[in-house]
Amino acid sequence: MFLDVVELRDFYDGHLGLLARRMIRRRVRELWPNLRGQSLLGLGYTVPYLRLYRGEAERVLAAMPAQQGVLHWPAEGPNASVLVDEAELPLEDASVDRILLVHALENTEQRAAMMTEAWRVLAGNGRLLVVVPNRRGLWARFDHTPFGHGQPYTVSQLSRLLRDSRFTPTRTVHALYAPPYTSGLVIRSAPALEQVGHRWFTRFAGVVMIEAQKEVYAPRRVRKRVLARARALLPSGRPSVPVPANRDRTA
Repeated sequence: MFLDVVELRDFYDGHLGLLARRMIRRRVRELWPNLRGQSLLGLGYTVPYLRLYRGEAERVLAAMPAQQGVLHWPAEGPNASVLVDEAELPLEDASVDRILLVHALENTEQRAAMMTEAWRVLAGNGRLLVVVPNRRGLWARFDHTPFGHGQPYTVSQLSRLLRDSRFTPTRTVHALYAPPYTSGLVIRSAPALEQVGHRWFTRFAGVVMIEAQKEVYAPRRVRKRVLARARALLPSGRPSVPVPANRDRTA
């Protein structure tokens, strides 16, 4: 189940969120050093990482699942965020060059449908980057951060899921070796812990990150489909308050 968008925003405004943002962004930039002239879609809560490519990529869009809610983004310009059903993305086939998934795959109840949609909207030579909590890491064991919610993965589990979804894993990296504590000592020593962990203790990282390429010529698996609902983007006007997550109040 998705966390509310306000909880995610507040986490990234805090000390641990700033730490996670800094360490994960560094790895994202290593994998994708230049997206000039390309289109980038973020699915989940990706805005802390999409900002890397504002002004570089040709187009950047943040798609936030309905159960999570949506925030206007970026704060300083025209809205580039939209509320979506992750199983029915409001985009044409092969319309984006890169897709970044953060706080998405581990939380969705429509995993297969979401991956099918990612495959559909990704261009033939496109790349997908998935960031998920590491099952063996400390961050997945504490629920005071978003990485402690949902289903964590090992490298082999995530690789298998990607292959089953018609993607070929190309590169794997890890991030978040510092423990998820707000201690000043931990925060200050995080860069050193990141270097040591990246060299010697990758299996205990907080997150697993796998880049994958779309299998253009893979045989299409048959699955039941219903008539798709009309896809329509939200109005781009800036809301005065965040749109809350769409939750079942009777549950």
